[in-house]
Amino acid sequence: MPIATVNPANGETLRTFDPMDARETERRLAAAHRAFHSYRTTDFAERARLLNRAADLLDEDRQEIARTMTTEMGKPVTAARAEAAKCAKAMRWYAAEAERLLADEHPADADVKDSGASRAYIHYRPLGVVLAVMPWNFPLWQVMRFAAPALMAGNTGLLKHASNVPQTALYIEDLFTRTGFPDGCFQTLLVGSGEVEAILRDPRVAAATLTGSEPAGRAVASAAGDEVKKTVLELGGSDPFVVLPSADVAKAAETAVTARVQNNGQSCIAAKRFIVHADVYDAFAERFTAGMRALTVGDPLEESTDVGPLSSEQGRADLEELVDDAVRQGATALCGGGRPEGLGGGLDRGWFYTPTVLAGITPGMRIHREETFGPVATLYRVADVDEAVELANDTPFGLSSNVWTRDRAETARCVRDLEAGGVFFNGMTASHPALPFGGVKRSGYGRELAGHGIREFCNATTVWYGPE
Repeated sequence: MPIATVNPANGETLRTFDPMDARETERRLAAAHRAFHSYRTTDFAERARLLNRAADLLDEDRQEIARTMTTEMGKPVTAARAEAAKCAKAMRWYAAEAERLLADEHPADADVKDSGASRAYIHYRPLGVVLAVMPWNFPLWQVMRFAAPALMAGNTGLLKHASNVPQTALYIEDLFTRTGFPDGCFQTLLVGSGEVEAILRDPRVAAATLTGSEPAGRAVASAAGDEVKKTVLELGGSDPFVVLPSADVAKAAETAVTARVQNNGQSCIAAKRFIVHADVYDAFAERFTAGMRALTVGDPLEESTDVGPLSSEQGRADLEELVDDAVRQGATALCGGGRPEGLGGGLDRGWFYTPTVLAGITPGMRIHREETFGPVATLYRVADVDEAVELANDTPFGLSSNVWTRDRAETARCVRDLEAGGVFFNGMTASHPALPFGGVKRSGYGRELAGHGIREFCNATTVWYGPE
């Protein structure tokens, strides 16, 4: 895949970039390694000063970087601005909380004495250079939720971003440079995916984090495992959105629309499978379908647009294959099911797809097992909470889940039995700096955000002193 900005709203190639050669990659690796040995000795106050300044600059740049993200990958510009604001919030949160999250931990006095020590504690130290392999769908947020905790912990970062968002990738490096972080602390590598393994295997790289597809995760995990290096993986998702009889059906249906089409439906944590109890199925299906049908599809730079294009022509083709397969096998499109018509203004050359609701899904359909990365929802009718939980878990993924109920027994059951990294009740899944984020099964392992995320790339060092 070429390293280029191609506007998905009209297919126009705006800028192309030559990949960095081996000499430049080596220079940047050396700079990151060199920077770590000095940067790791800085105190939390200095790191926080720098990160807060970066957040201030990002706020100043919000309009410009939002338009860049929209032009590169197609998200509505309103969502792009919100993404930039969220990044600044997370940066300030880690600037304020990192010292507390990484404070020395002291075992109980009785346990210290039992170990034969006069005193003992756990001290967190940074690992070193962390390689981040990041996706295009949240081109700023995915990076910042790694970069903010990594830098506050004293690590340095190398970013290999998706090849279709090079301008956003370069902006992030420039942001940290303008902030005043020491040279080499955070750098972007404009290289193809074929270069990742060699960089990861370099002894100067201590660990890696990847957000992306399952095949990409397998490749990074395999190479890192061979080198005995720490990894964190956040991969695909096919999140269930369960609606039970005690739910506020109107609110659930309204939220379901947003949960499905956020980021044009291209989000690992977007709700994708809507599992509805028979008692409220008809009411929910009517409201949900009406909401999906009412969305405005169009130019993502227009403030009134709800759903923009998919990020690539191949992405749309993949989605069309899943929908066509389901319809051939008997699924019913309650709305959508194809490309929009009459958009005008050159948008007919863009990679748009109409918001779609499919009912009558059966296990033999590909869409039942595979992730839908676009504004397509699958709708299921279930008889009780047992069937709902069984169907929710009938997926190779386990990123997050949504459940709508006012019944305490049902909430307890779902917390206990849903196979996912999160269970969100009466609301849609979202990531927040203070809450750990990640999945189980083929959605990956490890956690981002909160204290869990900042400690992923730290050495939990046992410090033990003998009898005095």
